[in-house]
Amino acid sequence: MTSFDLATAQAELKEKKPRPILRAALENFDNIAISFSGAEDVVLIDLALSIRKDIQVFSLDTGRLHPETYRFIEKVKQHYQIDIELLTPDRDLLDPFVRDNGLFSFYQDGHQQCCGIRKVEPLRRKLAQLDAWITGQRKDQNQETRGAIPEVELDAAFSADDKPLYKFNPLLNWRSAQVWDHIEAYQVPYNELHQRGFVSIGCEPCTRAVLPNQPERAGRWWWETENKKECGLHVGNLQE
Repeated sequence: MTSFDLATAQAELKEKKPRPILRAALENFDNIAISFSGAEDVVLIDLALSIRKDIQVFSLDTGRLHPETYRFIEKVKQHYQIDIELLTPDRDLLDPFVRDNGLFSFYQDGHQQCCGIRKVEPLRRKLAQLDAWITGQRKDQNQETRGAIPEVELDAAFSADDKPLYKFNPLLNWRSAQVWDHIEAYQVPYNELHQRGFVSIGCEPCTRAVLPNQPERAGRWWWETENKKECGLHVGNLQE
């Protein structure tokens, strides 16, 4: 990692397109990884490989993903000839949670505890090994929780006292249509669930297709209020 000045980077990257943001991320940090789960993240992989070949990619395998999503992960690995590290929950945390609460407690108790075990804890373990990470967040996914985030930020939620962690959001200023224009133009692989009305895809019990003109993340945790449409991976987005 070269000397990195966050304020300077934020000023230089403000309202930039994905490629210069990705280039800044990959040129400033060697120990950096792309978080992969959906259509946006494959676009990031597609763009990143044109900048640097030795990219690191990881994905959260919660154990509750759609079969189509597991096939999608394999398709991306084969298409780009890359490794995707799958992060799994800690069984010492997961087993007692399932034993005491069952497999669908989130419908009554909310999704935060389940996501905390299946997503946040594995992510925290991974991010502790990195200096920076790259996400597919976009402002138009949810203006309430993502409308004010910057192109690059200090990830206070996952930084250690003696080790700052930086987060880059290269697609922040793109709309959904621009993501899909890139997918179609460059023949980028995508999850087959998108053809069945799924837009934002998470775990199978917590994701459903959306209707035309509904918000992109309306299909996530649909039984909860709009201001809770985050699982904890981007907890810094939530405003009290």
